Amino acid sequence: MNWTLVGAVLLSTAGLLVLGVLALRLWLDVRALAREVEGAVGALQRAGEDG
Repeated sequence: MNWTLVGAVLLSTAGLLVLGVLALRLWLDVRALAREVEGAVGALQRAGEDG
Protein backbone atom coordinates (compact mmCIF):
# COMPACT_ATOMS: atom_id res chain seq x y z
CA MET A 1 0.00 0.00 0.00
CA ASN A 2 1.25 3.47 -0.83
CA TRP A 3 1.90 5.21 2.50
CA THR A 4 1.74 8.63 0.88
CA LEU A 5 -1.85 7.96 -0.13
CA VAL A 6 -2.72 6.64 3.34
CA GLY A 7 -1.16 9.73 4.94
CA ALA A 8 -3.09 12.05 2.63
CA VAL A 9 -6.37 10.28 3.43
CA LEU A 10 -5.68 10.41 7.17
CA LEU A 11 -4.78 14.10 7.05
CA SER A 12 -7.88 14.86 5.00
CA THR A 13 -10.06 12.95 7.45
CA ALA A 14 -8.49 14.72 10.41
CA GLY A 15 -9.02 18.07 8.69
CA LEU A 16 -12.68 17.30 8.08
CA LEU A 17 -13.12 16.28 11.71
CA VAL A 18 -11.55 19.55 12.87
CA LEU A 19 -13.83 21.52 10.54
CA GLY A 20 -16.82 19.60 11.90
CA VAL A 21 -15.89 20.40 15.50
CA LEU A 22 -15.40 24.07 14.64
CA ALA A 23 -18.75 24.16 12.83
CA LEU A 24 -20.44 22.65 15.90
CA ARG A 25 -18.82 25.23 18.18
CA LEU A 26 -19.89 28.02 15.84
CA TRP A 27 -23.47 26.72 15.75
CA LEU A 28 -23.60 26.60 19.57
CA ASP A 29 -22.21 30.15 19.80
CA VAL A 30 -24.76 31.40 17.27
CA ARG A 31 -27.57 29.81 19.30
CA ALA A 32 -26.27 31.49 22.46
CA LEU A 33 -26.03 34.84 20.66
CA ALA A 34 -29.57 34.45 19.34
CA ARG A 35 -30.81 33.86 22.89
CA GLU A 36 -28.98 36.99 24.07
CA VAL A 37 -30.46 39.04 21.24
CA GLU A 38 -33.93 37.70 22.01
CA GLY A 39 -33.52 38.70 25.65
CA ALA A 40 -32.32 42.17 24.70
CA VAL A 41 -35.26 42.64 22.33
CA GLY A 42 -37.64 41.59 25.09
CA ALA A 43 -36.03 44.05 27.50
CA LEU A 44 -36.31 46.84 24.96
CA GLN A 45 -39.97 46.03 24.34
CA ARG A 46 -40.73 46.05 28.07
CA ALA A 47 -38.88 49.36 28.46
CA GLY A 48 -40.83 50.81 25.54
CA GLU A 49 -44.12 49.77 27.10
CA ASP A 50 -43.18 51.30 30.44
CA GLY A 51 -41.94 54.58 28.97
